[in-house]
Amino acid sequence: MPAGVTEETVVVGAGTAHPLKGILTIPKDTVKPLPAVVLVHGSGVSDLNEAAYAYKPFRDIAYGLAEQGIAVLRYDKRGYSYPQEFMGTAAASVTVKEETVEDAVAAAFLLKQDKRMDAGQVYLAGHSLGGMLGPRIDAEGGNFAGLILLAGSPRSLWEIAYDQNMRVIAKLDDSIPAKAEAAAKVEAELARAKALSAMTDEQAKAAPAVFGAPAYYFKEMDQHGTAELARKLTKPVLVMQGSDDFQVYADADYPLWKDVLKNNNSAEFKLYPGLNHFFVDYDGAGAGTPDEYNVPGVVDARVIKDMGQWVLKQSR
Repeated sequence: MPAGVTEETVVVGAGTAHPLKGILTIPKDTVKPLPAVVLVHGSGVSDLNEAAYAYKPFRDIAYGLAEQGIAVLRYDKRGYSYPQEFMGTAAASVTVKEETVEDAVAAAFLLKQDKRMDAGQVYLAGHSLGGMLGPRIDAEGGNFAGLILLAGSPRSLWEIAYDQNMRVIAKLDDSIPAKAEAAAKVEAELARAKALSAMTDEQAKAAPAVFGAPAYYFKEMDQHGTAELARKLTKPVLVMQGSDDFQVYADADYPLWKDVLKNNNSAEFKLYPGLNHFFVDYDGAGAGTPDEYNVPGVVDARVIKDMGQWVLKQSR
């Protein structure tokens, strides 16, 4: 931990059915109310560092922002702390509301109640799925001063899953018999995903999984479309994207954000050459595949500096 930073353990959602362990990272020797940031995880089961492979991106961001005079709250994801609620028959009716949204709103509330924080300067920084959900979390009670969307997308999650699968298949040699078979399976998944909008909620809960996730999970997300919610935003938004991201795309999702937010004069966009989905700079063996995530790396200092400067600019 950097010398000018201190940390304390907190509970996000204290008194609810799902209290979560959190860490509040704050700059030492502060006298004025602080601007603060809630970090919101990407897909899957994540601890408070959003530890994935050899990375701990939320730790990196928390330290780097605190060094710039900004408090940061990170916390274990509900699926990490209460895995039984996301498995078996329970999984069929789980949505991002239970998985992510409610706890991010609770985290924002915790910061706003802390007298050391400036309640009017609490921001969301969402990564990947957390970036996609940023506008919804804001609308459903987060009421943030601004949003930082890191490698998020305004598209449907199933569209991204389709693209991810097809881009992997496209790299296979055409002489491999399984290539066409794999492509056909992915196309069939896409057709099932597109059919969800015509289903009732109960039908979706009973439907087979789509792209490895419960069908209702996708349907419920589409009922709160990211693009639709983002178009209504007038508050400051910072969209950040790595050019070497092979999960969310600099050539598809990033320009789409620019279109969705074109009427928001407070929206800014930053594209980082050479950075991957976790904003790590990597150009060695396995680059462009999940293998690169196994090589230890940290979030690029430029990204954290830009995040901090953006927050401080809003809060002046």
